[in-house]
Amino acid sequence: MATIYVRQLDDGVVERLKRRALANDRSLEDEVRHILESAVEDDMTARRASFLVLSERLRRATEGRTHTPAEVLIREDRDRGRRPVAQPAQRRA
Repeated sequence: MATIYVRQLDDGVVERLKRRALANDRSLEDEVRHILESAVEDDMTARRASFLVLSERLRRATEGRTHTPAEVLIREDRDRGRRPVAQPAQRRA
């Protein structure tokens, strides 16, 4: 596990963190850990939700259209002498 040091915190912030930790029956360290974990999880949840909204919008916008399979597009590019931008990882047997 990693260790993070935060310097030059305002005394008022530290005092509020201590009160919050006491109210949640946690140590100051546990409270700060909880706050950081929650902040990262909230960010990931927001990004996931944003992606789902965007993907649903794209699904509706392209509904009823026929789509060329990726392998066909890759084959066409290879036949023209181009290589795909990103190649999938090769499986080892």
